[in-house]
Amino acid sequence: MKHIPPATDTEIQPATRFQILIWTLFDLGSNAFIMLILTVVFPVYFTTVLAADRPDADFLWGAAFSISMLIAAIISPILGAIADHSAGKKRFLLYFTILCIVSSAMLFFVGEHRLALGFVLLILANIGFEAGLVFYDSFLPEITTERSYGRVSGYGFAMGYVGSLLAVLCAYPLLIDGFIPDNYVNIRLTFVLAAVMFAVFATPLFFFLRDSKKSVSRSAPYITIGVNRVLTTLRNARRYSNIGKFLISYFIYFDAINTVVVFAAIYATVTLKFTITETLLFFITIQSTAIAGSIGFGILADSIGRKHTISITLIIWIGVVIGAFLSQSKLTFFIIGMIAGLALGSCQASSRSLMSTILPFHKRTEFFGFYSFFGKASAIIGPALFGLLSMFFNQRWAILSIGFFFVIGLILLQRVKEEPYSADGSEPIDAIPGEYNKPE
Repeated sequence: MKHIPPATDTEIQPATRFQILIWTLFDLGSNAFIMLILTVVFPVYFTTVLAADRPDADFLWGAAFSISMLIAAIISPILGAIADHSAGKKRFLLYFTILCIVSSAMLFFVGEHRLALGFVLLILANIGFEAGLVFYDSFLPEITTERSYGRVSGYGFAMGYVGSLLAVLCAYPLLIDGFIPDNYVNIRLTFVLAAVMFAVFATPLFFFLRDSKKSVSRSAPYITIGVNRVLTTLRNARRYSNIGKFLISYFIYFDAINTVVVFAAIYATVTLKFTITETLLFFITIQSTAIAGSIGFGILADSIGRKHTISITLIIWIGVVIGAFLSQSKLTFFIIGMIAGLALGSCQASSRSLMSTILPFHKRTEFFGFYSFFGKASAIIGPALFGLLSMFFNQRWAILSIGFFFVIGLILLQRVKEEPYSADGSEPIDAIPGEYNKPE
């Protein structure tokens, strides 16, 4: 076969403010899925209706979430490497977004005691959502400059929490009567609402946001190319030791965040006896403070550094977990929730912006695949551990165990240098002789 020259990127024009807004709208839509499917409504529906009267209800919910995260974790680095090779971020993001939306809408058909169907659809929906985040997050270094990573990432999370508030307000009329048998259709309509909101607010990204272009010829299937690129990166892991240190820290503290998000509504309902109305108000409170935290800490991160900002939020999280363990009243838990909201958005936004700072730009999607892998792999441990401790002891001891992950993550984070990839003198991995685009 004839020689095929290496693929080259076309020049990427800076994104406009309108395009940044379009990027953040995806966060708005996806948070309707997070709020109604992963956080507030479906977890309670799953444990009290689908798995009614089962002592392992918490464990089953945690297992479904962990399985979906495991699958997404395994495929994320490979998908990222493929996207870097073909510059097809939008295409892959579209595929996984459709999977999430369709699976979420189909939850409407999960009637009482149809546990197996709900279990499978949750896994599919969350795979679609989490795998899509690999490509969504990797747009950040393309739409802004390094000095603004923190605030733009914060704007995205803040818009996401606006989406959460909007989803709760739109769902409230359907949920006001609570989880009574005659009202299960209304409960299931909230799953359709989540799918519709995600579809509406995600769509503009696919029309208005630029994707880097490559003229790509290949002599192997994309999956083979993706696996080979990931293996090449792993063989040369020593070149990326700073990124590795951050990812290990992120793996541990994000495990705790995932567990809090997945079990917060269940903890409030079972341990503190919240009604559905009180649960909705609780999450409205959290989302309100999360908006302020995302913007405020995002700006702070650009001033004092992303690493220092993450450290502050992890200290706040440790206090939140201890407070939740000790809380005996709903009012106390509301106050703790407000503080948690400040830390929630800011920690996620600062983590994404720190990753954007230290990664090699030429392999940004692949490394966001690893970032996604560690975030998702962490969610395999925490929810499963919470479910086991809840089953054998109680939810209070389960939630206290989360604090251990925050402490270890904080300690390991201090070993990370907040420096661009080139600052340590490493050679770009593409400078290493490889298997891509070579003559046949």
